[in-house]
Amino acid sequence: MRTIDFTRLDLRDGLRILDLGCGQGRHIHGLYYAYAMTCIGLDLSHEDLLVTQKGFDAYPVMAPQGGQHYGLTSGDALHLPFADASFDRIICSEVLEHIPDYHAALAEIARILRPGGILAVSVPRAWPERLCWWLSDAYHLTPGGHVHIFNAKNLRKTIQQAGFDHKGGHFAHGLHSPYWWLKCLLWERRDDHPLIRAWQRFLEWDILAKPRLTRVLESIARPIMGKSVVFYFTRQELSK
Repeated sequence: MRTIDFTRLDLRDGLRILDLGCGQGRHIHGLYYAYAMTCIGLDLSHEDLLVTQKGFDAYPVMAPQGGQHYGLTSGDALHLPFADASFDRIICSEVLEHIPDYHAALAEIARILRPGGILAVSVPRAWPERLCWWLSDAYHLTPGGHVHIFNAKNLRKTIQQAGFDHKGGHFAHGLHSPYWWLKCLLWERRDDHPLIRAWQRFLEWDILAKPRLTRVLESIARPIMGKSVVFYFTRQELSK
């Protein structure tokens, strides 16, 4: 389930791309298997990185030919272990809401993205997220959980002030918001409640089968109650 629209990243062979907060690999796997690029995934969770590695191990023959590489590393978004201007593209999907000092993370992203490079950022959309917080304190008080609810316009301005030019955006995952509202409402049984499990199976079927009906429903739901808001930026040229 990708949140970022790859067609907006001007991807091509030979690029160096960072999936910051790669989790279990939903974006880096797609990038690696589609393009001959150097793909780096960074996450705080060692367990999630192991899952991402298993994904690479499971389908090695699917990798494109000619110069592609990947690497996985554990790290902190506030102290990224990379040289200045060392990436052509950076994806930061569903990460900033977990970081108390997200301004410092944006400064690090600006440091390691080359001038003219593209940054894709997604965070939970404000009103569906507020409803999750209202339905369940545990949803956001869980260690490692969400510590911010972002106003999209204010976040966009903040990222621009960190040295980026805004190039567009969209909402994503319109059919996922009800799933998370159910999980929050029934938090104590979020992993085994029949309604939640049924909605999860529906979402999994939708992702795999992509039937026309749910594509139409998603296109209607996305602008109204999309779970995520996505922005695309280019790194400004550095002042001489």
